[in-house]
Amino acid sequence: MEQTMHTQASAGFWSDMALWKKILIGMVLGCIVGAVMGPDAEILKPIGTLFINAIKMLIVPLVFCSLIVGVTSMKDTRKMGRIGLKSVALYLGTTAVAISIGLGLGAIVAPGAGVNMAVDAVAPAAKEAPSLIQTLLNMIPKNPVDALAAGNILQIIVFALGLGISLNLVGEKAEPAIQVFESLAEGMYKLTELVMKLAPYGVFGLMAWVAGKYGMDILMPLIKVVGAVYLGALVLVVLVYSMLISTVGRLNPIQYLKGLVNPAAVAFTTTSSSGTLPATIKAAREDLGVSKGISSFVLPLGATINMDGTALYQGVCALFIAQAFGVDLAFSDYLLIIATSTLASVGTAGVPGAGLIMLSLVLTTVGLPMEGLAIVAGIDRILDMARTTVNVCGDMMVSVLVGKSENELDEAVYNKTAAESTEVLA
Repeated sequence: MEQTMHTQASAGFWSDMALWKKILIGMVLGCIVGAVMGPDAEILKPIGTLFINAIKMLIVPLVFCSLIVGVTSMKDTRKMGRIGLKSVALYLGTTAVAISIGLGLGAIVAPGAGVNMAVDAVAPAAKEAPSLIQTLLNMIPKNPVDALAAGNILQIIVFALGLGISLNLVGEKAEPAIQVFESLAEGMYKLTELVMKLAPYGVFGLMAWVAGKYGMDILMPLIKVVGAVYLGALVLVVLVYSMLISTVGRLNPIQYLKGLVNPAAVAFTTTSSSGTLPATIKAAREDLGVSKGISSFVLPLGATINMDGTALYQGVCALFIAQAFGVDLAFSDYLLIIATSTLASVGTAGVPGAGLIMLSLVLTTVGLPMEGLAIVAGIDRILDMARTTVNVCGDMMVSVLVGKSENELDEAVYNKTAAESTEVLA
């Protein structure tokens, strides 16, 4: 009897615990188990894969329905255009700042100094990065159904925006269709809530696999690269984003940092901006007070075009490769890296591993050895964790600033006390 009561109490304690705490416990336990099991921790990877598959299941219908609901809730098309311009300007501006920070840290830390690599490594097969013109042309889906089936987020966004605007222009006759999308969106939000309950277990499986596969043996030769990327990520989120929240939004940056906990934990372990989107939208609304219309429009857009963390990683890795192969970069090369990374971020999907495609584009643009990809690819997963987390934090920062500028930020929710914050996360 006592054992049954103890079991029930333990179950109650776990169910009452805040989600971010459960995720943190899953991460720590995963690291410990992975370190003990080593490569054998591969057997736990399916647990994480199941969680990733479940969250990927949400992406296309969630983005599609959320964007349509977001657009149709803005009856004023001029307002939608204004919000779009603000969002894109903030996304591209912070991306340029991120790549600059990455280059600065790469120059200061000099991770590739003394490595003396020869151009004889076998580079991984990198996909050719599309040109900016090709990216712009590919934004319009020839077949929206194919775009939805293939999960082409950029094309889905364009189609959803067009359909949402059209439904607004049709007027009263479009109301039944709008109500259908609103119902579907609500269903997706509830399904998201159910899937997120699996997060601690999925995170445990993923972290055990990563810790078992990428031990200190693989990290030691590249510890400076990892350190520079993670330091840059902290600088960008804690200093740059918080400063923008404080100066531009005139809001308390501490509350913003509190609201990042859940989506940042999911982003760190899934390494997918698009995959974290359900958690990002939920946190922006419930923890930061961003309106449904703003969050449904700004966040899916950010998951596609905002690659601040990836841009930061480009700067550190490009300089690492240049230093490792003894290539001297001119000031014009630095400017070229900044411009290339900023523009390429628009066409880079927020999925795991996309950073290597962007890095190949940067290396080609400034004439660095493509063999450098072989060096970085070994620890790309670990770097991907940091850059994806930064991408998601940037998305939430922009949603808060745009929401505040449009008077669609509930400051009572945003400024809630730490105790209330814990209750919401529970």
